[in-house]
Amino acid sequence: MKTIKDISISGKKVFIRVDFNVPLDEYQNIADDSRIRAVLPTLKYALDNRAKLIIASHLGRPKGKVVPEFSLSPVAKRLGRLLEKEVKMAPGCIGPDIKALVSGMVEGDVLLLENLRFHPEEEKNDDGFAKDLAAFCDVYVNDAFAVSHRSNASVVAITKFVPISVAGFLLQKEIDYFKKAMTSPQRPLVAIVGGAKVSSKIGALENMLEHVDKFIVGGAMANTFLKSKGFGMGASSVEEDLIDVARSVMQKAKKNGIKFYLPVDAVAASGFDPKAEVKIVPIQEIPSSWMALDIGPATSLLYSEVLHDAKTIVWNGPLGVFEMDAFSRGTMAMAHSVADSYALSIVGGGDTDAAIHKAGESDRITYISTGGGAFLELLEGKTLPAVAALDEAEAGIS
Repeated sequence: MKTIKDISISGKKVFIRVDFNVPLDEYQNIADDSRIRAVLPTLKYALDNRAKLIIASHLGRPKGKVVPEFSLSPVAKRLGRLLEKEVKMAPGCIGPDIKALVSGMVEGDVLLLENLRFHPEEEKNDDGFAKDLAAFCDVYVNDAFAVSHRSNASVVAITKFVPISVAGFLLQKEIDYFKKAMTSPQRPLVAIVGGAKVSSKIGALENMLEHVDKFIVGGAMANTFLKSKGFGMGASSVEEDLIDVARSVMQKAKKNGIKFYLPVDAVAASGFDPKAEVKIVPIQEIPSSWMALDIGPATSLLYSEVLHDAKTIVWNGPLGVFEMDAFSRGTMAMAHSVADSYALSIVGGGDTDAAIHKAGESDRITYISTGGGAFLELLEGKTLPAVAALDEAEAGIS
C-alpha cells in the first residue's frame, strides 16, 4: 500500500479524508481532540512539501441533512491552533462556491470542507458525489482508518476518479500494527475480548481462534459463555439464542489447544443502577434476581497471571459496566495489567480506549487504535473496503 511519502505532492491539490468525528459539549466546544492530533503527521508532511491541502471529514449523524450542530467549524478553529496557521472553513463540500475556493488556493493553504454527511450520497457511496469531490484534487489521501470499514463515497468511490490514491501515515500505522499483532506476532498472543454481546463479535472470535494462544473473555458477553457451561446467571444479560454458538467457540478453542478463560467470580448487583446493592460472589452463587455487572477480584488476579508471559496482547471491549464506578474495577485492573506487561499491546474500540484513559494508562499501551468498527473488522479477518479501494487504484483496476 503506497503512502503519501511515496509520491510527489509539491504544488498539487491534495485531498485528505480524515476522521474529525470529535465529541462536542453543549457549547460546541471540542471535548477531546485526539482524533485531530492523530492525523497531524500527515497534514504537516503535506504542508512541508508545499501542497494545497483540502481536508474532508464527517461529524456525528446528520442523516444526509444540514444540521448546524454538526458543523465542522469548531474543528477548523482547533486545527488552526494545532497547525499554527489559518484553516479556511468552506461553506459546503461540493458545488461552484467550493470550486472557486479551491481554484484560488496557493501552496501551503488549508481548506476544511463542511461535513460530508450533510449529503446523503456520502453514505450511499454515490459515484456522482465522489466524482464531484475528486474534481477538486490531483491526489487523494485516505487517513481515516475509523471509517475505512464503511463503503462511503469519500473513502471508496472517490478512488475511481482521482489520478493518484494513497494512504496517510495514520492509516498505514493502523494496518502495520494490526499485522504485527495478528499476522506475525511474538508469542504467546493473548486476546482479551469484552463488551456487551457475543453477537457483535462472533466473526472476530472465530477468526482469532486461528491465531491466538490464549483467550480472555469478560463483559456481559461472558455471561452467555458461562450459561453454556451450565452456570445459572440470575438476571444477567444472556443471549439465549447464542448459547450453542458460545459452546462451539469453546470446543474449537480446546481442539486448537487454545487456553480459554472465563470469569470465576463477579461483582453482582440487585439492579442495573449505580445505587443498587452490590456484592462479590463466585460465579456459582449469583442470586437468581441479581445480575453480574463486572468481573470480580479473583478473576482480575487470574487474568493478570494469564498475561504474565504474554508477548503480544490484543484487547477489544471492557470487562464490565466501567462507566459506573461500582462496576469499573475489573476493567481498570485489566488496564493496569496490560500496561504492566512486557508485551506489544494493541487496544481497539471506543469504549476500551475510554477505559484505558480513565485508568490513566494510555501512555503505557503500545498502540491505541482510532477505529472501533474498523478494528473489529480486521479482527474478523476482513479486508476493509477503503483499503481494498486503495489497492485496486494502485493496481490500476479502478
